[in-house]
Amino acid sequence: MDDVFKLGGKTYKSRLIVGTGKYKDFNETRKAIEASGAEIVTVAVRRVNITDAGKENLLDYLDPKKYTILPNTAGCYTADDAVRTCRLAREAGVGNLVKLEVIGDDRTLFPDIPATLEAARLLIKEGFIVLPYVTDDPVTAKKLQEMGCAAVMPLAAPIGSGLGIRNPYNIRIILEHATVPVIVDAGVGTASDASLAMEMGCDGVLMNTAIAGAKDPILMAEAMKLGVEAGRKAFLAGRIPKKLYATASSPLDGILG
Repeated sequence: MDDVFKLGGKTYKSRLIVGTGKYKDFNETRKAIEASGAEIVTVAVRRVNITDAGKENLLDYLDPKKYTILPNTAGCYTADDAVRTCRLAREAGVGNLVKLEVIGDDRTLFPDIPATLEAARLLIKEGFIVLPYVTDDPVTAKKLQEMGCAAVMPLAAPIGSGLGIRNPYNIRIILEHATVPVIVDAGVGTASDASLAMEMGCDGVLMNTAIAGAKDPILMAEAMKLGVEAGRKAFLAGRIPKKLYATASSPLDGILG
């Protein structure tokens, strides 16, 4: 089955995007990424070194021929900071594909939507391929895709919460009106959460804490890989409708009296 994931002008086999924070060291990070089968790896430019070749650098552990490095602006609280961080990553040779995060609240880590819209406009004008992290608001998602973002990334739940998809109805509305890939970002806790996102028709799932914070990150990475694959196949296969009453599995015609 030729089912590929197209994002930012490139084609991928895996629909799982993984982060690189919260691991005990870069070696564990590398092993978890390998187990996940992910081809896109997101890196918080402000928290994980990818710009200073003189210090231990995550890029020394990841083959740039094998992975697409997706710098993100985690830790930025203004549009200016986010834009500046993306420019820094591009100057370091990482590329134009960026995950845009502008945080508006310390406790929930929900995005600042007006600042996200502002930063997205500026980055698109400068030639960046923008993947914005947003709330599960269909109106915001529509504005961002119309603006020219390469995807929209609605949260499932607060970052690192592990609560799974809290508002599937909004996600469904976003999917109905999407003209760009929809990638569920933040809040996934386990493989069934990832599978549900894919069964709904999402194009991809991004996660970090759910893998890095697990008791066995390497095994959880493999579980997430399988969850995403199973959910995607179930979506393509087309599930049966839900019914209140039973339907016989075997035909009733020709039953012996």
